[in-house]
Amino acid sequence: MFVWIAVAVGLIVGSFLNALLFRFNTGKSVMRGRSACMHCGHELSALDLVPVFSFIFLRGHCRYCRAKISWQYPLVEATAAALAGLIFLQHQEPLLFAYWFLVWMTLLFIVVYDLRHQIIPWSASLTLLALALVYAFLMGTWWGALLGVPLLLLSLVSGGRWMGWGDGFLEISLGLLLGLTAGLTALFVAFWSGALIGVVLLLVSKNRYTMRSEVPFAPFLILGCAVAYFLHVDIFSYLPLLF
Repeated sequence: MFVWIAVAVGLIVGSFLNALLFRFNTGKSVMRGRSACMHCGHELSALDLVPVFSFIFLRGHCRYCRAKISWQYPLVEATAAALAGLIFLQHQEPLLFAYWFLVWMTLLFIVVYDLRHQIIPWSASLTLLALALVYAFLMGTWWGALLGVPLLLLSLVSGGRWMGWGDGFLEISLGLLLGLTAGLTALFVAFWSGALIGVVLLLVSKNRYTMRSEVPFAPFLILGCAVAYFLHVDIFSYLPLLF
């Protein structure tokens, strides 16, 4: 029963995250003002704002002007709900659940914002770093911060062209949250998945993507974090098989 309560909380927070993502750095407050259609400006009723279900019921269109509603809304809400359920299965103690839920909602915000704008807001980076420092202080995972150094060096050498500064600071936080070995696993997953997706994009979208195209790396770093955190994958456990 409690896992479904966690999922419901995830749906609600996912809806809030959508509002934050669309209003961030626009001068609009996420705490004031009624939600409205981005196309016709009509204020939305409570029935229009039920996470995921309103999108399905309205078939992805505004009730008032029939404009298409972005798929970001149900995807973010459903992802937040799934993350909440998975976190609860790992951490049923309220404080631990609340902590990791906040961490993963921050990571979800970073993923979506980076995909939309190809930049990680410093406010999100600093929020995640503060959370990670608390965890490192309690659990002693300080060595994991070293994993961000190579990414920062890539940013420095390339002037931010090969790797963004935000990616380096993100990896420092992920290293503190995961520890050195799990963090290194996440980094390997990030580079390999990023390379694979890069090749696929070059093959299927030759007119849009080239070798010089910029692809956000934060989503791959966070994918690697999810693999290490939720699936407990550790590449070092496979090393004896190679020798």
